[in-house]
Formats: sequence, C-alpha cells, structure tokens
Amino acid sequence: MSKANLRRPTDAELAILRVLWRLGPSTVRQVQEELNRNQPTGYTTVLKMLQIMTEKGLVGRDESERTHVYEATLPEEETQKQLVSDLLERAFGGSARRLVLHALSVKQTSKKELARIRRLLDELEGGSK
Repeated sequence: MSKANLRRPTDAELAILRVLWRLGPSTVRQVQEELNRNQPTGYTTVLKMLQIMTEKGLVGRDESERTHVYEATLPEEETQKQLVSDLLERAFGGSARRLVLHALSVKQTSKKELARIRRLLDELEGGSK
C-alpha cells in the first residue's frame, strides 16, 4: 500500500501508534499494558484495533513467532507530516500562515519553543535566498 493510500489514523489508532513509536516493535499485551497506564483498555480491543490498523497499512505484523509483534509502518515524524498536511489543506485552505497563527494562539508557547520556531524560520528563510 502506497503512502498516498494510507488512511488517516483515528484518535485510538494514534494512541496505539504513540506506544509503538515509544516502545518499538511490541506484542498486543505490551501495547495494552502501556495504554492501561492512562485509560483502561481491554486486550481484545487492542487486538482488534491492531488487526484493523494492519489492514489499513498503519502497522506491520511479524507472524514468525506464536506471539505476533506489531510495528508502525511509518516513523512518527512522517505520520505527523501527513496529518499536518491534511489539516493544512482541509481546515486552512493551504495557508501555512493561518495554521501557524492559530496553533500559536490556542496554547501558551514557551520562550524556549518560540526560540526554536524563530531558528527554524531563519533556516527556512536562509535556504530560499
């Protein structure tokens, strides 16, 4: 399945992907135990979600052992880029300026984070000269 054909992950799927990105390849039980730290989640629920995510191409499954091991098919940054690109087009009509202005106005941004944003803008501006 090509990247263009990957479906957007749901909130529940993103929670599972975050676990897989943090832990690396994991069994259903490992994912379920990690999810339980924040919210009770049943084993069969996690298993079903991982099966659906496998069909969608969001995770891969190693079936070489009795206990299957799941792994995110894309790195976290790649998935974030796809989600932001989709949000940019759907909600902001492709305007990066509007997206950034809304993102910065919704939540207090630390001075450290603003400094990082300034450096990134300087790098982007320097690269386009």
